[in-house]
Amino acid sequence: MAVKIRLTRIGRHKDPIYRIVAADHKYARDGRYIEQVGYYDPSKGIENATVNEELVIKWLNQGAQYSDTIKAILTNKGLIKKAKETKGEGVKKAKVVKTASPKAEAKPKAKKVAKKSTKASEAKKAEETPVESAEVKEGE
Repeated sequence: MAVKIRLTRIGRHKDPIYRIVAADHKYARDGRYIEQVGYYDPSKGIENATVNEELVIKWLNQGAQYSDTIKAILTNKGLIKKAKETKGEGVKKAKVVKTASPKAEAKPKAKKVAKKSTKASEAKKAEETPVESAEVKEGE
């Protein structure tokens, strides 16, 4: 299920107020939602939007995407940065210990490849040699 954090419109005609919700991307704009995480009143501005930080960070860490307006609100509140930091802390806490097996320590044997002499490879070598060295060889 692809979850998006987006706005759901409520309020009167020509006086909108929005809920900030986590909803499946297939749900209608004003339809059902999974969880409400805040409010936004555009007449008061982005700075006055109320957001439950814990819920937003929880949804962002679970992989929820956000709309453009929500991105502006969350950036203004500093929640996108917090979510990235908390997600990084979870990875940092888990330590991975690798034990080397005896086979991994042993150096792999190099395979010997025998080159077969062919007329084409000899012609190529002759083309690659400088002209001066070729003349010296003929004069000897």
